[in-house]
Amino acid sequence: MTRIDDEPGAASGPPRGGRGRRTALIALAVVVVAAVAVVGALGLGGGGDEGADAPPRTGSLVEVVRATLTERTQVDGRLGYGTEIPLPVKATGTVTGLPEAGTTAKRGDTLLRVDDRPVVLLYGSLPMYRDLGLITTAPEGDTAPGGDTAPGGDTAPEGDTAPGDGTTASGEGKTDGGTGGGAAAGPSAPPAPTGTGAAAVTELKGMDVLQFETNLAALGYTGFTVDERFTDRTADAVERWQKSLGIPETGRVGIGDVIYSAGKVRIGRPGVRLGEAVTENALTYTGTARKVVVDASAADASWAVRGAAVRVRLPDGKTVGGEVASVGRQASAPEGGSGEDGSGQGGATVPVTVTIEDQKSVGRLESGPVTVEYVGREAKDVLTVPVAALVALAEGGHGLETADGGFVAVKTGLFADGKVEVSGSAVRAGLKVRIPE
Repeated sequence: MTRIDDEPGAASGPPRGGRGRRTALIALAVVVVAAVAVVGALGLGGGGDEGADAPPRTGSLVEVVRATLTERTQVDGRLGYGTEIPLPVKATGTVTGLPEAGTTAKRGDTLLRVDDRPVVLLYGSLPMYRDLGLITTAPEGDTAPGGDTAPGGDTAPEGDTAPGDGTTASGEGKTDGGTGGGAAAGPSAPPAPTGTGAAAVTELKGMDVLQFETNLAALGYTGFTVDERFTDRTADAVERWQKSLGIPETGRVGIGDVIYSAGKVRIGRPGVRLGEAVTENALTYTGTARKVVVDASAADASWAVRGAAVRVRLPDGKTVGGEVASVGRQASAPEGGSGEDGSGQGGATVPVTVTIEDQKSVGRLESGPVTVEYVGREAKDVLTVPVAALVALAEGGHGLETADGGFVAVKTGLFADGKVEVSGSAVRAGLKVRIPE
């Protein structure tokens, strides 16, 4: 009988013991290679170039630089011409002519017509409070043109200003209520002459005369001295002006004939219709410059300081410069009467008006929603790095990785425009730090 061990091709010696030893040697070699790799990665090996076999660090290097960081905040606003204000119309009668809303009126232009008589715009800060013209007085004992004798001998003829109070005499027996010569009662007129003879003409004086004469000369009607005295030469110029307006050439200016404003005005919506009696709100106006109104949070309006520079982003994306012109002093409750917390105070706002000096930069846009951007906080001349360069340290806080792989702890400050303010004993301008990928 044949044994298996004697079969041809059978290996001599114990086969299983050899294969076990080879497997053990291979496993040991793998362990040794892994250990060497770990030691090299940790930099614990001795001799040779340190980290020669380690993979290179990734990420770009940037420098710590000194700069000014500005934090900007955006709020919503409305572009327009501002709140419409009633014009101080003092004429009485029926409205016979109205301008078109949105038109611009300048010095010498007709604002509206009352009883088919123009009401003209002039420039000035002093409102029209009396008629302007020469004062004609009758000597004592003479009869006034209206048929009555003025007390003290002074009489205001028909259409002239009653001395002392600036009101117009009716010419139907209305006389000065003063005693002893009414023409001298008012500070604007010198004492009237006494005795019998021809009627005397005296000059009206005052700052309102100076303001009117300044406008009259600016319109091209000259021949008189621009001062506080309304002389016969002023009356001659007024007559030429009245002729150009197509009204009777009286040489006198009624209290309702002109309206003063600080400059050009933009006509708003009329408060009356043609054929109705003129009222104080017959016509409204605004300034001619476009501006922005922001309802700023009353709790966070410290940025709204008169003269503060802001940037205005228009609906088309264009940005123009602006300046805070005024800040309201009264806070308004939010719509609905309560804030977010229901207390009625959380959403209170104050109106902030922003002017735009370069009106051409706004283009033809007259109104619409805009965004106002203002400086919230600012850090000048500080060390800065990109925010992406910050790393979280194991012991807490933030740090920066240097070019050689080390780390320095930093204290962060203002964040703005993708950069951050950093400080620390090991941080200096020019230090190169890594932005990890």
